[in-house]
Amino acid sequence: MARLLLHACCGPCSLEPVRSLMEEGYEPTICWTNPNIAPAAEHELRLTTLLDWARDTAHLDVIIAGDDRAAWERTVAPHGFDRPARCRACYAQRLGEACRVAAAEGFTCISTTLAVSPYQLFETCTEELVRLAGAYGLSPVIRDFRPLYPNATRASRELGMYRQNYCGCRFSAAEAQIERQLARDARKAGRPSGHAG
Repeated sequence: MARLLLHACCGPCSLEPVRSLMEEGYEPTICWTNPNIAPAAEHELRLTTLLDWARDTAHLDVIIAGDDRAAWERTVAPHGFDRPARCRACYAQRLGEACRVAAAEGFTCISTTLAVSPYQLFETCTEELVRLAGAYGLSPVIRDFRPLYPNATRASRELGMYRQNYCGCRFSAAEAQIERQLARDARKAGRPSGHAG
């Protein structure tokens, strides 16, 4: 089996990628590096949820990598509500740290659970993973896990896992709140609504 470091954004989004990658013959180890997640209590809740599942249920090793919040504030936060630029910079920081850890720990392959959520910018995330993996001499394992998102949602609910309602940063929290309010307003007015992610 090929050893693979799987950057994980949270527990629920890890379920289907882990299952699918193992079925393909990969041996995943989870890597946590998510300095974007705020506030601190939310960061700890997501990490605890991931650790409980990975260690007690999935029996996977977890590497807790660097969470350089100061670097995130310097390089990502200035993009504010420019979502494409902000998310690209955020992916670059998180996946860059995961690739650094993978290379240091002797992994040959790298992937990310960010590819399961339909609310992520899949193409942007893929571009950053390919670029960074190449810089570290790793093989990027690119999979579009988005069709598995409903399965992940159902399974995480059955497991009683904490499920968040925004990506992680304070900007995404505000954007998600606005989208929920617009959806409520549309329902009250009898109009269809969409989710921009």
